[in-house]
Amino acid sequence: MRTRAFERTWGRVALCLVALVFPMAAAAEAPPSAVLAVKVVKLKSAQGRVGCTIYDKAEGFPKDAKNARQRVWCAIQSSQATCRFDPIPRGTYAVGCFHDENANGRLDTNLLGIPSEGIVFSNHAKGTLGPPSFKDAKFSFSGPAELTLNMSY
Repeated sequence: MRTRAFERTWGRVALCLVALVFPMAAAAEAPPSAVLAVKVVKLKSAQGRVGCTIYDKAEGFPKDAKNARQRVWCAIQSSQATCRFDPIPRGTYAVGCFHDENANGRLDTNLLGIPSEGIVFSNHAKGTLGPPSFKDAKFSFSGPAELTLNMSY
């Protein structure tokens, strides 16, 4: 014969087990996130800074930083700069970087729209009569990683 005390005790035990199991299940389903470091090398000078953007979709890549997942500015040391993006979940991304030599916060271009400052994209993707496509620059990210990109002028 069960007593009310016995039922209350087992009810509490069951409730505690449920409380322990559900947070673990939720944590297992959440996508892991990690830092992506982008090391930009072969800078022609130590003047200015390097701007890097990371996109998780083709929309706006690489010209519209408003559509970027993150944008970071990096100091230059010894002809290179390392931009670190805050932890991002695993997925497909594309990165674009430029050497903002005059530190005006934008990529300078000539009268034809051709960049007059250094640029580089993930996969060292190149565009034809314009920037590369997201498709050409995309890569898979699944954990902490460092990309090394050679700046082009």
